[in-house]
Amino acid sequence: MHFEIIGTIENIETIAVGGRIREIQRLRKQFGSRRWRKLKGVADIRLTNGHIRRAEVHWYEAHGIGRKKMKIKRFLD
Repeated sequence: MHFEIIGTIENIETIAVGGRIREIQRLRKQFGSRRWRKLKGVADIRLTNGHIRRAEVHWYEAHGIGRKKMKIKRFLD
C-alpha cells in the first residue's frame, strides 16, 4: 500500500535496535552497515485513493541514511 505522510509523525517510540531487528541483515546489505533502529509513531497519511486517515506507522532508520521501509500497521480512526 502506497501512502504519503501529511504533517509530522507523533508519539515516536523505538521498538528495536541493532541485532534485535529481525531484518537487520537485509537492511545492512541493501542500505549499509549502520546503527539501525526500528521505530513506530502516529501520523496522518494520504492513501493513493485520496483518503486521509490517521494510522500507526512503523519504519527503519539509521543515522546518515534516513527512514526506510515505512509501512502502515493499523488505522486509528
